[in-house]
Amino acid sequence: MKAVWFCVALAGAAALGACSGNDSPAVAPPASPRAASAPQPEAPDLRKRIEIAEVGYTTSHPALVLSGKVAYGEDRYSRISSPLQGRILEVRARLGDYVKPGDVLLVIDSPEITAVYSDYVKEASELEYATRAYELAKDLYETKALPQKDLKQAENDLIKARAEFRRAKERLLSLRVPAAELEKPLAQQRITSRFELKSPLAGTVVDRAVTPGQSVGGDPDQVLFTVADLSKLQVIADVYERDLSLVKVSQVARVNVEAYPGEDFPAVVAAIGDTVDPSSRTIKVRAWVNNEDHKLKPEMFARLNIDVADAQVFLTIPREAVIEVDGKHYVYLVTGDTGYQRHEVKVANVSGDQVRVLEGLSQGQRIVVKGAVLIKGQELKG
Repeated sequence: MKAVWFCVALAGAAALGACSGNDSPAVAPPASPRAASAPQPEAPDLRKRIEIAEVGYTTSHPALVLSGKVAYGEDRYSRISSPLQGRILEVRARLGDYVKPGDVLLVIDSPEITAVYSDYVKEASELEYATRAYELAKDLYETKALPQKDLKQAENDLIKARAEFRRAKERLLSLRVPAAELEKPLAQQRITSRFELKSPLAGTVVDRAVTPGQSVGGDPDQVLFTVADLSKLQVIADVYERDLSLVKVSQVARVNVEAYPGEDFPAVVAAIGDTVDPSSRTIKVRAWVNNEDHKLKPEMFARLNIDVADAQVFLTIPREAVIEVDGKHYVYLVTGDTGYQRHEVKVANVSGDQVRVLEGLSQGQRIVVKGAVLIKGQELKG
């Protein structure tokens, strides 16, 4: 009897399973332990990478940071060319040499000197003759032996002779012939065709464009040497119109260059330009900077940090909060709980990581201070 009941129950269960196969979904087999332990990666949450803060006032020593470059001091370098034609006999200065005023840089053999000196001797003779002729005419006029018009003629000849002699002498002096040599009597003067080109100032030979045997043409645009005092250089920077009132002559400043990160070079504002560049709308600012160690090199890009005032209270925001689009500056205002709105502002440099708010924000407004670039990227993706 028990065996019969078991068979009936088994058949009933089989029939029930067959009848309900089309009405009930099949039960999925349980997942393997390996599949359950591998969670699916989540999409990055942009909000976790964004920081928000309120705009507020801070006390700082404001520094105006200007972009510029290192340059020679205006009166501390010289581009030297030859005043006459000739052939170079000796080159005595090399690149990197330190020279003093009056040191000989090179020696030139110039026929021009002898030609000009011959003219000088001729004019000296003409002057001597004109002087004697005038003295004689004057004596004759006083004894009524010469008419006044002849005396005037002799006087005019003397004036012309003096002018021509002066011209010839000045020409020789322009060729650097020693004035003391020309003061001697003609018979004692020793003028040769050798011309010594000398340095007009103390400094380092930073450029040389000449070799022995080379011919020079007396062209002022043909620069043979450049001598510069490298112990004191200038930084020429650009300041925008809106910041011009913050810059004053004699203000203390610091210079930074990429070659020496973290190192400050003391500087002082020397001059402020009087004209505005029509394309960049900036004004040139010049500052002297000490360079005793010769670390700074002319034409280096530099940042001029000018201490514009004592400690002041400014409305400031992190530099990272500001983005630039088409030459304008923007921040993202927080709207609601998760919204951000791009808002135009005007800012000025205060320090390396802070900027001063000139227009567009007020104290207490909430802005994105970290992650503004990410929001901008999401906007570009649409």
